[in-house]
Formats: sequence, structure tokens, C-alpha cells
Amino acid sequence: MAYNGWKNYETWNVALWIDNDQGSYSQRQEMAQDAWDNTDASEDQETRSNEARNALADSLESWVDEMNPINESSMFADLLSAALREVDWHEIAENFLEDVDKETADTEETIEA
Repeated sequence: MAYNGWKNYETWNVALWIDNDQGSYSQRQEMAQDAWDNTDASEDQETRSNEARNALADSLESWVDEMNPINESSMFADLLSAALREVDWHEIAENFLEDVDKETADTEETIEA
């Protein structure tokens, strides 16, 4: 069920927490820029965007998983895991990629060539 413009509550909640802390906001900006910069600039825009989205979605999921404070098996760990499985990482990644500088890396590659 949609929630505040996002696919569901879990997706909205993760995106909200990432964006509401200066440290995690800066980290996600860097991750998004890296995902864009590390895709093949010779690809068409749609293909490059899809590759960057997929890479960023995987990175975000791993990053959030590493921050998980519950390391032992418990009812709470199971509930947290279930909630995180509902997160649409690709939707978050697509949203975060809207903020990247899509011209800097392309310009640098053109200058180097």
C-alpha cells in the first residue's frame, strides 16, 4: 500500500531516516554519485540510469544491513528483517539519483579523451 508518495511505509521510512541525518544524507549523496560515475558513459541515458539505479540499490541495501544493531536471533531481529525485505531499494535509489551531477563525470571523460 502506498505511503506518502512511496511504494510502502517501509520504503518511506528508510528513505526518511537516511535523509534526516546529515551524516547519512552526505553518505547517500556520495554513494549515488559514485553509482552514476561508475556506469558506462557510452551507454544511452536510460541504460546508464538503470545500471546506476541497480548498483545504488544494492549498495544501499548492504549499507543499511551493515548498520543493523540487532546481531542475535530474536523475535525483534525477525521483525526487523521482515520489514527490511519490504523496502523497495530501487525506488529509493531512483529517487536519490535525481540529485547526482550527471554532467561532471561525462565532461571529465571528454576532456581526458
